Amino acid sequence: MKEFYINGAVMKCYPLCAAQRLHNYTIKFCPTQVLCIGTGLYVKQDVDFTLLKKAVYKAYEMFETMRLRFVCDDDGNVYQYITPFEERDVPFKDFSSWNEEDAHEEMRKWTAVPFERYNSPMNRVVMIKLPGGYSGLYLKVDHMTMDSSSIIGFNRAVLETYCSLKYGTEMPAPMQSYVKQLEKDLAYEADSPARKKDEEFWLNYIGESEPMYTDFAGQGRLLTQRRENNNPDQRCAMIISKSPVASISVYPLEKDSSMRLMKFCELYNVPMASLLLMGLRTVLSKFNDNEKDVSVKTCIARRGTLLEKYSGGTRIHFFPMRTVMEPEMTFLDGVKMIQAEQNKIFRHANYDPIEVNMKRAEHWKNIRGTSYESIALTYQPLSLKKNTKEMPDIPYKSFWYTNGVAGQPLYLTVMHRPEDNGLNFSFEYRVDAVTEAEMQYFYYYLCRVLFRGIEDETRTIGEILEMI
Repeated sequence: MKEFYINGAVMKCYPLCAAQRLHNYTIKFCPTQVLCIGTGLYVKQDVDFTLLKKAVYKAYEMFETMRLRFVCDDDGNVYQYITPFEERDVPFKDFSSWNEEDAHEEMRKWTAVPFERYNSPMNRVVMIKLPGGYSGLYLKVDHMTMDSSSIIGFNRAVLETYCSLKYGTEMPAPMQSYVKQLEKDLAYEADSPARKKDEEFWLNYIGESEPMYTDFAGQGRLLTQRRENNNPDQRCAMIISKSPVASISVYPLEKDSSMRLMKFCELYNVPMASLLLMGLRTVLSKFNDNEKDVSVKTCIARRGTLLEKYSGGTRIHFFPMRTVMEPEMTFLDGVKMIQAEQNKIFRHANYDPIEVNMKRAEHWKNIRGTSYESIALTYQPLSLKKNTKEMPDIPYKSFWYTNGVAGQPLYLTVMHRPEDNGLNFSFEYRVDAVTEAEMQYFYYYLCRVLFRGIEDETRTIGEILEMI
């Protein structure tokens, strides 16, 4: 911890945690708006915007990370600090006379504008009135201050506070301290026994054997690079693009089909993330000559304790999740293998993911910018849908707005829709790495794998690969 003299006051400033360093590392190679996350939460009712503004201010008080800012010292090291509560303006924008898609496009443009990095607010809240009777909030945050769990928590706090002010329901429960959790994270990183144990795990994980790169568009990328490098045994691939320009394609899975996936997970007591990873790795196998050795980047939310769950901030770590599956293995056994691998990673997920990537590259003597994973997955089970006395069951809809750039070729986020709890598959992709048509093709095969697997869990991987 260091003290900085900021705006006439001495502020306690803390180093970045590992999850934040990952994002800070990203902007060294990508435009700064890569860290902007834009979301919209809109309820179908006549909103009292005076009360809504009061609810936003109350949520600002509750969430320390909404008041999180950054400072850079003379050596270029980045630190963070919490400002006292301040009543920054919460503007209002009336889109009710607009075409709704034009309104969302305008908010996408807002999302593409980066924040000032230092000694400046790292979020923006705008009260919105949409056509069709929906009103609510647009929220833009910097990813170094909040992740999807934090964003959903903030939106829930605003909505519950608004309902309390308007209907007399209970106020939301207090948040936990971000600083207290940060201090725990920094203590872990200070050469703690837990960190040493995690490092030993990852060194063993890395050194078992070299993975194989499998691309979402087939073998072309790896085969081309093998020829260019005159290395027929090359197993990693360069994934850095010339341009970070990105787009998002969202594919809604029908409610009934979504429920079938959820019932399968419930019946066999497996996480949805494990089922989705099984689908992804099987499609990657299919597209790469039935390759047995497949790796995917998996997202670990690290929200296991009450302090982690309710302290806000950004806690997501991405790690390689590698599986080698024989064609004779059944679909269900494959899902359970992934579940077991995920459980191993969960136990060591506090380790710095940048360190894992660097140590892996060093061990296998890989060129900077190469990887064994072509796709990353996040499954976000959280929803605002709730039927309790704390929050009336008000119809609502939510949006995630692209910032126009991406730090990796392909990133799949699977979330539940608020209106029917069905699944939305959101593919964020760099436009020079993949086309929307290729995304549709990939999603089509992903669904084929998932439903061929759950309709008969004893089917082998080899049988499914032949069927699709």
